[in-house]
This record gives sequence, C-alpha cells and structure tokens, in this order.
Amino acid sequence: MKNKRVLVAMSGGVDSSVAAAILKEADYDVVGATMKIWPKELCGQEKEKVCCSLKDVEDARKVSGILGIKHYVLNFETDFRKNVIDYFVDEYLSARTPNPCIVCNEKIKFGSLLKKAEGLECDFIATGHYARIEINDFTRLRESIDKAKDQSYVLFCLKTAQLKKILFPVGELTKNEVRAKAKELGLNVCDKPDSQEICFVPDNDYSDFIKNYRNIDSLKGSIIDASGSVIGQHAGFWNFTIGQRRGLGIAAKAPLYVTEIRPKQNVIVVGRLKDVKKKKFLVKKVNWLMDYKEQKKELEVKIRYNHKKALATVKAMAGNKAEVDFRQPQNAITPGQAAVFYDGEYVAGGGWIDKVM
Repeated sequence: MKNKRVLVAMSGGVDSSVAAAILKEADYDVVGATMKIWPKELCGQEKEKVCCSLKDVEDARKVSGILGIKHYVLNFETDFRKNVIDYFVDEYLSARTPNPCIVCNEKIKFGSLLKKAEGLECDFIATGHYARIEINDFTRLRESIDKAKDQSYVLFCLKTAQLKKILFPVGELTKNEVRAKAKELGLNVCDKPDSQEICFVPDNDYSDFIKNYRNIDSLKGSIIDASGSVIGQHAGFWNFTIGQRRGLGIAAKAPLYVTEIRPKQNVIVVGRLKDVKKKKFLVKKVNWLMDYKEQKKELEVKIRYNHKKALATVKAMAGNKAEVDFRQPQNAITPGQAAVFYDGEYVAGGGWIDKVM
C-alpha cells in the first residue's frame, strides 16, 4: 500500500522541523517546502526573529537533509504581496488594525500552498502550528495541548474541507517537548528563537514600512480629548491602534489611551481606561466551524491573539455577520482584529471585528 504523501511547510523553525520529523517517523511520504514570500528587494535583509529570510531557507534545507526528505523552495511572492501585504497596508490606512498572519494562513499557507500540494499529488499539507484537528462524525478545530502556545485563534478562517487535508503534528506536544524532540534528533534548529515580528516588516517598524510601500509622507494631525480640545500632535493616524497608551507624546496626570481614530480628519481621540472598555460589537465575514448559525449562543470569545477568552452571547446574523455581547467590558475591542468564538477547547467560528457599539 502506498504511503500517504504530505507536503510540510517548513519555515526553518523548530516547530515545522519537528512536524516533518514526526510525520517521517509515522511512515508518511514527506516532502518539505519553504515558501519564498519576501519581496525581492527585501530578500537579502537578515533580521533577528523574522521568518522567511535566506537563513531560514538554509535551516529548512539542512533539516530536510538530516531527515532524508526532498525540499523545495516555492515562490509565492506575487500572491503574498497581493493578498497579505496590500491588505495589511490598506487596513492601517483605513484606521483598522490588521492581523496579517490570519490572512496569510487563509490565502497563502492553506490556499496557494495547499493547491500546490495537490499539484504535487500530496494527500495532506502539514505545518508547525500549535492546534489540533479532530475528524469523527464532524471535523473540528481544537486548541493545542500547550495552551500557552495555542494558535487556533489564527486558524479560525479555515473551512471544513481544508481541515480535512491538514495535519498539525505538534498540536499534541508542548513547546518544551518539541525542542527536546529536535535536540534528540540532532536538528540544527533545536534552540532557534521563535519568530515574533511581522515577517515582511524590517525591524518591526510597520509605520515606516507603510510610508515606503505607498510612498507617502508623514501627515501631521491633532490628538484631542473627549471634549474636543487639542492636547497634542501626531505624524499620521496609521501609527495608532485602539487602546494604545505608549507613543502618544502627551504628559498627563493619568494614563491616556487611544479611544477613536478618525482617518478622514487625521485626528486621534484619547481618553481614560474606562473609555476603551466596551462590551458589544459587530463581526463580519464570519466563518462557522460548528452549527450555531441560527442561534444565540453563550460562547467564549477572543478579540486578539493574547486576549484571555471571555464569556459572551454570540448572535448569528444574516450575511455572515454576528453580534457579540460580552458579560463584562473588555479592553480595546479593535476594528480589523479577529473575534474567535470557542465552545470549550473547540473553535466554533470567528470573523473580523467591524463596529464597536
């Protein structure tokens, strides 16, 4: 019987490397692939803790050699620029705070790369994400064993048909177990630091990146308080996000937070902590992974990657929309970020925060 063939997306990090090793040990026919997504003018730049650099490609190639698997470098630069970078810049210039990792997962890793895997006659695609997929009577996306590393939040956008073709081998392990496994196998990436920054933004300076990408200059504007009084100046509304406290350049007796961004007027509104605590908001482009489409349901909701899940009433609406009402006010519910709904450890669905009420 022919072994199942799987394409492993290898970033050059420890998680995807161990994912490939686990599948090789399980007798899959493993093929490694590293995606080239950096714009050509940035490919030579080597930044610490930034993925997809030339060094990462070399690390993935070395791991593939140790494991005895084929390794390819696949060019998705055009797709990435169109679907991820343009989206990222457009959202900031619309006074919304984007999450490019989610869009990359939807459009590139489990979109373009999945199609490429099918073209290479692979039965599955695998990554080093910390999450689990359960296929019984239903196909479900579940949190990983390691709750501190769980990445189910950035995977809510996947459809059931995609989940059936995806493997997450490290979802049953803790990060410490993954590093121990890499060390045991003699993989050169066993102690490699995790990527923390936006992979296509040099030095994580997204403001400078946006200005260079769209060839725009700093745009001076006013910072006002709730009464409309001008209390400061800024160099462009895209430098701010809802709930932001640092970088305002305003001396005040009590901390100030960004409560509103008005892009047409190039105005930033600030207030106190109580002013950024909200309960109710609307979500668009909802992807349901469990059958709650016609119900009002008590679920736990995350409104950003590091947000602790909080209880809320989620009401499905027509047009792939939903209304979320938290039991307790939450800090900085931010348009452009994802709201992901959980039923216990399982992802019930999720969408994009559209309007805070």
